[in-house]
Amino acid sequence: MHLASWHSPLGWINIEATDWSVIAVYFTPHPHEIQSDHPLVREAVNQLKDYFEGKLTVFRLPIDPPGTVFQRQVWEEIQKIPLGQTWTYQRLAMRLGDESKIRAVAAANGANPIAIIIPCHRVLGSNGQLTGYAWGLDKKDWLLHHEQHREQLRLF
Repeated sequence: MHLASWHSPLGWINIEATDWSVIAVYFTPHPHEIQSDHPLVREAVNQLKDYFEGKLTVFRLPIDPPGTVFQRQVWEEIQKIPLGQTWTYQRLAMRLGDESKIRAVAAANGANPIAIIIPCHRVLGSNGQLTGYAWGLDKKDWLLHHEQHREQLRLF
């Protein structure tokens, strides 16, 4: 296992990877004590820096989040949400073929182990309100404003 931490504008982010893929990215008050120099964690840190600096719109990292088949389907669908846009849990459930699975979709979204790269912060409640985010609604709100502001700048 390769571990790294990076201090983002929102606080510490821990990154965990195998030799082949990123398996976790999460906000934490406790950075990893040991920092790996593995090329994959270095690249993840570089891409996160570029994202926060407004230079990156699509992450290009091999990821392999641990989860059930259903959770992984939800996370794959979440990755289709374009930067600067949001979807609802209901829309995700419909895209997965069963609107009645809205609560299961919300639970899978909440269990996402790879923050930002799998942009679970782009998923809102059906009324357009910010709802649950494992790392706090303040971070979710900041990330959405960061992305929407960047998209507006690209229009001009």
